[in-house]
Amino acid sequence: MYIESQNVLESINKSKLSARLLPYYYDTYETFCSSYGQSNSNYEYYKKSELYRDSLLSVQNKKSLQYRIAYAAKLLYSYQKVEPLLLSLLNEATGKEKGLIAYFLGYYYQTEHNFELSEKYYVISAITDIENCVKDNASLRALALIYYEKGDINKAHKFMQAAIDDAIFCNVRYRTIEISSSYPIINASYQAKERKQKNTLQILLTVISLLVIFLAIGLFYIYRQMKRLSMIRKELHHTNLQLGNLNKDLLDANDSLKESNFIKEEYIAHFFDMCSSYIDKLENYRKMLNRYATNRQMDELVKVLHSTTLVETELEELYKKFDIIFINLYPTFVEEFNALQMNEEQIQLKRGELLNTELRIFALIRLGINDSVKIAGFLRYSISTIYNYRVKARNNAIVPREQFEEMVMKIGNILPENESSES
Repeated sequence: MYIESQNVLESINKSKLSARLLPYYYDTYETFCSSYGQSNSNYEYYKKSELYRDSLLSVQNKKSLQYRIAYAAKLLYSYQKVEPLLLSLLNEATGKEKGLIAYFLGYYYQTEHNFELSEKYYVISAITDIENCVKDNASLRALALIYYEKGDINKAHKFMQAAIDDAIFCNVRYRTIEISSSYPIINASYQAKERKQKNTLQILLTVISLLVIFLAIGLFYIYRQMKRLSMIRKELHHTNLQLGNLNKDLLDANDSLKESNFIKEEYIAHFFDMCSSYIDKLENYRKMLNRYATNRQMDELVKVLHSTTLVETELEELYKKFDIIFINLYPTFVEEFNALQMNEEQIQLKRGELLNTELRIFALIRLGINDSVKIAGFLRYSISTIYNYRVKARNNAIVPREQFEEMVMKIGNILPENESSES
């Protein structure tokens, strides 16, 4: 309402104003001319503003803060050295006067192209205005332009938007006009940056989408590979189990071979010993018969030839050696065989016996001679007798009858190392 304000000011007769009111009159007129000049860009009002400031200085107390601020403004806008005065006033002033002085310093350093100090004091001015709720301010717009020149579009737009909000709030026309001259430039730069960022985000989103697709494909491929690997591991596990079984069979076969070799070595040694012994006996027997024949002791010769004592003695000696050799090979045979029989049917050997007839039958079976005819021939028993012994043992077994002789074959299956070395 500039016209109405001007009419009110022109209606006042300054000659009738007291010395106390006169400084307020000149200060109000200076503010009006300055604001009106900025609103319509009329240089004549700027000149009037300077004249009313001079009048204000002429009636103010030269020691007052208001006088020194007005004097500093005069020096500032006439481009004179004002830095020491403004710095002194800044340390002294408080409230919104401090914000105004800080703005003057920022403006001064801006004209001196010292943008670092200019930014510093504009910031002090803006903070002071916010603390004192001053909406009619110029520091926010000044900071926005400084950040725009520095290339910080985000801060420039933020401060310019705050300046616009303050200008609309306080409804100061010239502030709105002042801001509107620079806002489109900053806003256009900000919008361009936003579009650039948006395009960059769209590109990044596209790239991320492609990466997600590739990642999904990769994960699917990895899943298939892991599934295949799992199948391979299962097959390897199955193969390992088969290899384990084969190794076990091989170990069993090696044990059997070791046992067979041990038996062979043991029996070969005893075989040669027995052959040598029988040769000696045959030689002695021949000499005895030859002596009877030479001496014509026919009765003695016939008696010896009809006697079975020699055969029985040799069989007894044969069985005794067999028992010794077998028990040497399988020292736990009797105990393990009895363990397969019911308690009341277990075999109790007589004093001095290593094996009896029944145990010899199963000892031969343990050695792999399973034919009853061969067993009967070796033991000088009938086939039916051997068969009856075998049936009786099966019937008295604590294991299934069909598995009994198979269990007998496993008695002493693994030979002790010391026994193997002794052989």
